[in-house]
Amino acid sequence: MNGAQAMVKCLENEGVEMVFGYPGVAICPFYDSLLDTDIKSVLIRTEQNAAHAASGLARVTGKVGVCAVTSGPGATNLITGIATAFADSIPLVCITGQVNSELIGSDVFQEADITGAAESFVKYSYLVKNAEDIPQIFKEAFYIANTGRKGPVLIDVPIDVQNAPVRKFKYPDSVSMRTYKPTVKGHIVQIKKVIAELEKAKRPVICAGGGVLLGDAQKLLREFSHRHKIPVVTTMMGIGAMQTEDPLYFGMVGNNGAPCANRAMNEADMIIMVGARVADRAVNQPEIITKNKVLVHMDVDPAEIGKNAGPTIPLVGDAKHIFSDMLEQELDGDYSEWVVCLQEYEKTMTDTRKPDPAFVDPAEFVRRLSDKMEQNAVYVADVGQNQIWSCRNCKIREGSFLTSGGMGTMGYSIPAAMGAKLGAPGRQVVAVCGDGSFQMSMMEFATMRQYQVPVKIVVIANHYLGMVREYQQNTYKGRYSVVELGGGPDLEKLAQAYGMDFIRLEAPDKMDEAIDAFLKDEDAVLMECVINPMDTVK
Repeated sequence: MNGAQAMVKCLENEGVEMVFGYPGVAICPFYDSLLDTDIKSVLIRTEQNAAHAASGLARVTGKVGVCAVTSGPGATNLITGIATAFADSIPLVCITGQVNSELIGSDVFQEADITGAAESFVKYSYLVKNAEDIPQIFKEAFYIANTGRKGPVLIDVPIDVQNAPVRKFKYPDSVSMRTYKPTVKGHIVQIKKVIAELEKAKRPVICAGGGVLLGDAQKLLREFSHRHKIPVVTTMMGIGAMQTEDPLYFGMVGNNGAPCANRAMNEADMIIMVGARVADRAVNQPEIITKNKVLVHMDVDPAEIGKNAGPTIPLVGDAKHIFSDMLEQELDGDYSEWVVCLQEYEKTMTDTRKPDPAFVDPAEFVRRLSDKMEQNAVYVADVGQNQIWSCRNCKIREGSFLTSGGMGTMGYSIPAAMGAKLGAPGRQVVAVCGDGSFQMSMMEFATMRQYQVPVKIVVIANHYLGMVREYQQNTYKGRYSVVELGGGPDLEKLAQAYGMDFIRLEAPDKMDEAIDAFLKDEDAVLMECVINPMDTVK
């Protein structure tokens, strides 16, 4: 057995079924060894999307996503995908080929210091120097990626190490790392403090972040909220933690969030932040959530607690364990007046947008599309105006809502949807993007066709970089700079070129008909939804 075969054997031991990537000479021994296994290789059309596809798979399966690319530009292209996963705490193992060990540092062909370049975007990185270390390194990498605050781990393997002999392969049964011991179970004393404050509170609210979903704690969160009638709001990454039409759910907070959700945060006397970073897009004025109220911050990553807002009660631990322990505590609280108050706010604080009746209203389109999607469907939103319309209007029942939150990476939706569909082939998967984000990933139509991945894709077409145009409209009084997307492809011809079905929706009264045909189609299908070019999210 050589190093490359050992790498593949490690993946088999971890139950990996799929690797997304792009080969090159420096990673060829690894890809050659994959031919002798049942692990499926998926050839992505650009390396960044290998990480996005692995991310989509990870988020719908709960497993670690795996991608593998070659050295130099292959590895550097991967960095944006790694950074996207790091910002949203998505567990990935990213394997890169590297030049011969003795040549590292010599500036030889396709050499790049990828461990150094990606250092600020990974939980941990390895440069493998000895093939005998491969089993231990891979075991640690998968453990680090999928425990504590999850995230990407990079393994850089020189080609000579891939070809070097491994005399005795033994995959470790467990991992014990002296410097890495994440806290999973919340401290019971802190949990009791939270319960004591809840008993005194009159207007509590739970703000659920992506950590609730990553920790598979959504069912426990719903049970806790329903048992004690505590209202819930979410960050963008927390969408799906509560069912959208749950009477105790009041929407997404933040700059582009629901007015009622933001008002709930402002008027609450107690906020329980769970699995959220208290980042600027969700809470742009941290002092508001700490002034004259009790702030509880629960997070599996102790570094996040107190980073942006000082909590009254810090609570380190995994959301699933914490809610499980909190459900065992006695709590005597009555928040019915507060819930009624928020429900009244919700009725009066309506959307101020005035859509043009001559065009399809993208907000209404998202509502109808998601309402007609299957109960457990996966809705993947890209970045831009389409993301905000999706966040504010998408109906999630038992399905998943995926997007790039922390990094805001355009082009995420198509490869992530492809990875999600390959990871959960029995679930309906729809990607929604704008013209700009679509053109960053439309090359993946070839991947979808090659591997017969029936993802459904919507392009909300306004022929602008809509979010930037809207910002320029508001900030620079309509002085638009490099935001018009001229020369865009004819989407019908593009779909035809890749053997996809195509639907164009231009008339508002044809919306239901078009959506029904779109969702009924069993193959990959592209829908162009034409909207008013000057439409705004607010």
